[in-house]
Amino acid sequence: MSSLLEMRGITKRFPGVVALDGVDFDLKAGEVHVLLGENGAGKSTLIKILSGAYQPDEGEIYLDGRRVILSSAVAERLGISTIYQEFNLVPQLTVAENIFLGRQPRRFGLVDRRRMLADAHALLERLGVRVSPDARVERLGVAQQQMVEIAKALSLDTRILIMDEPTSALSGEEIVRLFETIRSLRQEGVGIIFISHRLEEVAEIGDRVTVLRDGKKIGECSALTEPSRLVRMMVGRSIENQFPRRRSRVGDTLLEVKGLSREGIFRDISFQVRSGEVVGLAGIVGAGRTELVRSVFGADPFDSGEVLVGGRRLRSGEVEEAGKAGLGFVPENRRDQGIVPPLSVADNLSLATLKRYRRLGLIDRGRMQRQAWRMIEELNIRPPKPDQEIRYLSGGNQQKVIIGKWLLAHPKVLILDEPTRGIDVGAKVEIYELINALTQDGAGVLMVSSELPEVLGMSDRILVMSDGTITGELSAEEATQEKVMQLATRSRRTAVG
Repeated sequence: MSSLLEMRGITKRFPGVVALDGVDFDLKAGEVHVLLGENGAGKSTLIKILSGAYQPDEGEIYLDGRRVILSSAVAERLGISTIYQEFNLVPQLTVAENIFLGRQPRRFGLVDRRRMLADAHALLERLGVRVSPDARVERLGVAQQQMVEIAKALSLDTRILIMDEPTSALSGEEIVRLFETIRSLRQEGVGIIFISHRLEEVAEIGDRVTVLRDGKKIGECSALTEPSRLVRMMVGRSIENQFPRRRSRVGDTLLEVKGLSREGIFRDISFQVRSGEVVGLAGIVGAGRTELVRSVFGADPFDSGEVLVGGRRLRSGEVEEAGKAGLGFVPENRRDQGIVPPLSVADNLSLATLKRYRRLGLIDRGRMQRQAWRMIEELNIRPPKPDQEIRYLSGGNQQKVIIGKWLLAHPKVLILDEPTRGIDVGAKVEIYELINALTQDGAGVLMVSSELPEVLGMSDRILVMSDGTITGELSAEEATQEKVMQLATRSRRTAVG
């Protein structure tokens, strides 16, 4: 395989932080090079330099042996495409319009829609995607939107494709199809940089691995390297217990859901969460788990049924009331729903408890800063800067801030929707320890997760959803991946019968 890309001695500094420190990285044509590292290790900065979004302070980049200086436009022209974890699609536009946005084929000065649709259809056929080029993107599932992003990249005659956490929101079947597409692109000579926190994927799809830690290149190895060694390289220590659940004494019922229904989404849902326990909510993508917990918290309305916290009945669609009653909610989409990007870490940490800091109609910012510092130290948030805008933190550290916001509010029940999605193995263990601390203090946790090992490792009881209904409940002792998947794939007809 010929050398396609070389990055030599790449250094990038931000105020008070060295994001990359003399990093070397290379990519060959027809190779999948996996990039591993904890949140904040420098992965995102490296790919933003390669995509032209950032300029390195030091170092050189070579494509086909020729030195290049990259801007976003130059990177695109040279065939470098990036698919970020949060897609860059316009929901209101069609698939074809998104693929060729800003580059629509023209005839006599007007957009040639017939040719655009035909070209989009050919790209989708090449990827084996059964989506109409005329379909609006907002009506597509996550996996289909991802394939639209790949089709968009291929329309640019991509030679280097960067994929940032491409499997984080996909089901097992969707991941299989994505990997088939990646193998096909590899055979066509496309070089692929693949970023993932799921170590089981490394050997399955990768050829080589480069590990970053604290902005430095720690090492390079085969994708067949033992996961335990990769973990040591990433975090600088061994992690013996990946799911350190510590059982607590189970007490009174804190959250009770009775016959909750929302037309076309979920129906007749009933369950309880008690003091000191973690209740896992499992199911495949589209089962209705996120929609259910959003309705329980009041972020979305429900049509019938009851939600009771400490015996107090909550009204449908009342978030403020849910918060006052003692519910906390960490949403699935942290960027759009969990944080306020322009605000500081301290401001984001105070969002659920802002009334506490009011004195004579003004905000006591000194007290707010002190509470922020305490939470930053307890949660090991990096960098430890209360005044830093939260959008500049890594995904894992943003997630710690969102959880810290609710820890300051002392919730009776904390609802966690995909709490470790896109988070490295070290930060995952830290979040699991936060869950332990909550339950040991007498709170209850309702946790939605698409990662079965996480559900099995951290739950005391597991509720399984399929097609908008709860198809079964399993104790931690009896639960296995096979039993959970059997319940998760039951049809509504089977569940009702």
